[in-house]
Amino acid sequence: MTEPASFSSRPVRGVLWMLLSGLCFVAVNAIVRHLGTSLPAAQSAFLRFAWGALFLAPALGRSLRRGLPPGTLGLFAGRGAVHAAAVIFWFYAMARLPLAEVTAIGYLNPVLVTVGAALFFGERLAIRRILAVLLALAGALVILRPGLRELSLAQLSQLCAAACFAGSYLFAKRLSQLAPAGLVVAMMSLAVTLFLLPLAIAVWVPASVVQVLWLGLTAAFATAAHYAMTRAFREAPLTVTQPVTFLQLLWATLLGTMVFGEPVDPWVLAGGAIIIAAVSYITWRETVLAKRPPRPLAEATKLQKV
Repeated sequence: MTEPASFSSRPVRGVLWMLLSGLCFVAVNAIVRHLGTSLPAAQSAFLRFAWGALFLAPALGRSLRRGLPPGTLGLFAGRGAVHAAAVIFWFYAMARLPLAEVTAIGYLNPVLVTVGAALFFGERLAIRRILAVLLALAGALVILRPGLRELSLAQLSQLCAAACFAGSYLFAKRLSQLAPAGLVVAMMSLAVTLFLLPLAIAVWVPASVVQVLWLGLTAAFATAAHYAMTRAFREAPLTVTQPVTFLQLLWATLLGTMVFGEPVDPWVLAGGAIIIAAVSYITWRETVLAKRPPRPLAEATKLQKV
């Protein structure tokens, strides 16, 4: 049986949509880097998600009128709490670290999702996948170089952000089995905004109209990035679109150098390349395994070198 034309015959469109998604994400990073430390991380994160909730208000209203599926309220709340922590950590790191370093460490997200899926969902972590995870962690050590230099709070914050974003993804994976995709996205925006509100109030400082508008622009770019990513996934397989996301490291490096005067760190690029190799392998293997027919029960119980 051949794949539907919408999935297999338009890889160029998928690549272009993923390129657009990556550029939008880099734009988000650049704006937050431009704002710097002028606003507390919790306040910046709240304003960004408040804008996002405003953009999604019509869809959220329709979803809430239909009611939440049974058993999802706690999952929505859990995801909101974890994602709120993630964006606070990320805003703190983004304002203090070079763009390339934040981007490179962020590539740990899918690796941590792989580990989390094995721990919480019982998914198989076979030998080759374990080696890929270890390779990605080695890449993170190349970037951070503990023992050769002092780890900063910003670097630790970005590591925490990567872990929390992975946790949010795991919540989303479970919610996707219970609720429509539009409701999952809209409820995340609402829940994160509500969780961030008291934290933002606790550290609130006067914000200028320009700062608020900049953060509104980050919400617009982030929304466009997620939309473009969704379109890319519809147009082409992950094996085609996933490698394109790694161009973000190149763009972040160029933008950091040309706009913010950040020096190019070869250790960050080397560590990012190692993580990219590991993530690419995991993505490729996931795609290959998804196309395989189910194994007989007796054979499925054996340790597989996946």
